[in-house]
Amino acid sequence: MKVLTIVSHPRRESLTFAITEHFVQGLKDAGHEVEIVDLYGEEFNPLVYEQDEPDWDNPNKKYSPRVHAEMERLKRNDGLAFIFPLWWYSLPAMTKGYIDRVWNYGFAYGGARLPHKKVLWIPLVGETEESLKKRNFDTMISHYLNVGLAGYTGIAQSEVAFLYNTLAEDIENEDEIKKHYKSLFNRAYELGNTYSHSLTEK
Repeated sequence: MKVLTIVSHPRRESLTFAITEHFVQGLKDAGHEVEIVDLYGEEFNPLVYEQDEPDWDNPNKKYSPRVHAEMERLKRNDGLAFIFPLWWYSLPAMTKGYIDRVWNYGFAYGGARLPHKKVLWIPLVGETEESLKKRNFDTMISHYLNVGLAGYTGIAQSEVAFLYNTLAEDIENEDEIKKHYKSLFNRAYELGNTYSHSLTEK
């Protein structure tokens, strides 16, 4: 498969990008082709101006050249992956703006649907799994991503793979911290390496 991997973080040296590297390596080792979208690095503008505002009376509206270029990039890939830090229990503004501008009327909804077989969401969560689940934030976020975004745009398979405790604030021992981050990297690699398994099983 060709998997478009959309990454959102302002720093290349971040844990988000380290996770991305391991995820992408897993994809490649499984025989997939990978195209990476570095939203910050490419200076993608997440603001929706009039040219990219949905026109309910015109599903064939010509959007801005940048948006049409992103649409073409989406169309040449079979699967999607989004990797991002979970900020305020939601997508970063950069990621949300990408979806607002590019998953537009007449392309992703409104008589059209995205062509992808699968989307995998990988949020990096600063808190522990227990903490996120305490107020059902995990359920809320998963429902939004799987149903509100993927389901609405016609992607049949959508999965959320939370990576927890990315700040490791409750781990005091340096060796245990290193062990924890290694487990996150291993999990990211595994997610890439098994990306299509659930597809082939159906």
